[in-house]
Amino acid sequence: MEKNHQQLWEECLQIFKDNLPVEQFDAWFKDIVSLSYEDGALKLGVPSSFFVEQFEERYFKLIGSAIRKVYGQGVKLFYTYNQVKDDPTTKIEIKTSNPSRPVVNHVVAPANPFDQQVLEEIDSQLNPRYNFENYCGGMSNKIARSIGEAIASDPKCKTFNPLFVFGPTGVGKTHLIQAIGLKIKDTNPHSRVLYVTARLFESQYTAAVSRGKINEFINFYQSIDALIIDDIQDLIGKQRTQNTFFHIFNHLHQNQKQLILSSDCRPSQMEGMEARLLSRFKWGMTAELERPDYELRKDVLVQKAEQDGLEIPEEVLDYIANNVTDSIRELEGIVVSLIAHATVLNQDISLDLARNVLANAVKTTKRQINFEMITQEVCSYYQIDPDMIFTKTRKREISDARQMIMYLSKKVAKMPLTAIGTRLSRTHATVLHACNNIDERLAFEKQLQEDVKKIEDALK
Repeated sequence: MEKNHQQLWEECLQIFKDNLPVEQFDAWFKDIVSLSYEDGALKLGVPSSFFVEQFEERYFKLIGSAIRKVYGQGVKLFYTYNQVKDDPTTKIEIKTSNPSRPVVNHVVAPANPFDQQVLEEIDSQLNPRYNFENYCGGMSNKIARSIGEAIASDPKCKTFNPLFVFGPTGVGKTHLIQAIGLKIKDTNPHSRVLYVTARLFESQYTAAVSRGKINEFINFYQSIDALIIDDIQDLIGKQRTQNTFFHIFNHLHQNQKQLILSSDCRPSQMEGMEARLLSRFKWGMTAELERPDYELRKDVLVQKAEQDGLEIPEEVLDYIANNVTDSIRELEGIVVSLIAHATVLNQDISLDLARNVLANAVKTTKRQINFEMITQEVCSYYQIDPDMIFTKTRKREISDARQMIMYLSKKVAKMPLTAIGTRLSRTHATVLHACNNIDERLAFEKQLQEDVKKIEDALK
């Protein structure tokens, strides 16, 4: 009686069991099933493509020997697996050309998974300019950068998988996550690294559904070694895309592939994202990129100026760094605008030019001047101990400085007279008299005019 395909595979399993420790047999062979054997083609059902790769790498000699003994020569071996668990419609088939020394013919797809051309390597879509050498570090991004460098330097370390980077627009998220991808490629040039925006992922998914190529779409993304998705919050409200990404995420994570995601908000604020996805975003490391501090803003300006071969005076750097506070992207844009204005107007880069550029480009940040700042600046200008201002002394130099503080507190800080009097333990009438006195003297005392101007400039 001729044996059916299941009986023949049982004979192979017995050979494997006789030649392997129990734990290895249970881990690698127990769940393989024979699906069919016709015209010299043996089809086996396996868990995943990753399983096939590891399975043949470990046991190709034993597999070839067993198949030759049971089935004879010239057998063509195929593996079949479902990309989405328990969904037969996502079935993928892989062929090995020679079962005596099986070699999986992996299909390597380009960055656009629907391109008919099959490439040996994928285009990572990474911008070479977004590397760690060009990435300015500071306290606002220190943790995220350190983790990113650790991931890139040691791909086998999966402590920070996934890495979820979040922060407001323009703080350097895209630069950082692409720098990680570039470093991974430098460390292992053959690794399949891919950077995509969530919107591109969504449009590719939609195209795959409309063209009946969802299996190819999923297969492509499940073949990536390091998947980098920018602006993941753009998948909010896209339930079907989220469901597909959930399966891709699970496959990559289970197979020790690195996932790097960026968002403009933390996972807890992503209303409209599936709870099971949000829980996975928190599996690894969540790192915040804060708005750049002054030192980082200045470093960015200096680096950008050096890259463009530009000399920017120190006072101009300080002015820009003090007034453009929200975004690194805005800082870089200001430098570009300065170059353009200086070239067109045939001017050197100066503080006045910077003021004009900033007035047109961004809303400058005006420092909130308060009573304490005015007191400190006036006392510094007149070289007086600030504590003396609050005493009862009527020495001329102390009294004049005290009146100047009252006057500037009203004019610059816009404080009510009563509030000023309270700070100095004086009455409302005393403050009003001091302000009127300064106003009257300014009309004919040039030195006082100069004093007021210098103190006001210092405050600004």
